[in-house]
Amino acid sequence: MDQMLSNESARTVADMEHQLAVLQQQLVQAQRMTALGELVSTTTHEFNNVLMTILNYAKLGLRHKDEASRDKALTKILAAAERAAQITNGVLGMARNRSQHPEPTDLSGLIREALVLLERDLQKYRIQCRVQLEPIPPVMAIGNQIQQVLMNLIINARQAMKSGGELTISLTHDVATCMAHLTVRDTGSGIPEETLPRIFDPFFSTKSGPDASGQGGTGLGLAACHNIIQAHHGRIRVESTVGRGTAFTIKLPLAPPLQQRQSIPA
Repeated sequence: MDQMLSNESARTVADMEHQLAVLQQQLVQAQRMTALGELVSTTTHEFNNVLMTILNYAKLGLRHKDEASRDKALTKILAAAERAAQITNGVLGMARNRSQHPEPTDLSGLIREALVLLERDLQKYRIQCRVQLEPIPPVMAIGNQIQQVLMNLIINARQAMKSGGELTISLTHDVATCMAHLTVRDTGSGIPEETLPRIFDPFFSTKSGPDASGQGGTGLGLAACHNIIQAHHGRIRVESTVGRGTAFTIKLPLAPPLQQRQSIPA
């Protein structure tokens, strides 16, 4: 009888663990769809601005026959077209079907792609961005998931600085522990001390709802970030002071050297 109860308990625990794993995966997928929706909203607005710039300066060049006016118009059109190409590359970088298995990943490249997509959004809210990226080896990661984390943290930082501020993104690595250290720091409103222990709980949010741009407020973002980083055998921690700002630090394992990877069984 005791053996039967023990077996039944083991099956129940196994079922619950499986259900938990499924729910965590669904949470990550839900947040990814939310992030993509926010990205579409941001980039659509940005593309409209770029197209209007090209259209207006094309009209200017056609109206004015003097060489100086045409040169100015062509220069502005070229700059706008280059900006459009940056946005396209950033969107493709986030949407492309990267491997769904961890692989050597350029973390600096993911940071730059995220900033290209959110650059005008940060400028609109008068947020200065400081980027301090040390040259580091690749990390072992699923690129799409880590970029999702980056987008979430940057959008959260922007929302915390309603009257403008400074966003600092720094990247270093620790040779001794073979870990990359990524920090996203803002000078925003900060998080109350009593709230910090719950900051990564699903559906817990310090916001009353989406902001004016329709972003945030679901309580899914940081929970998904936490799950993603844990699945990468990494760590994420938060430090915050009300009125001074918040810093999220992520630690991710570096990819092993090529020779070591080749010796690991598939």
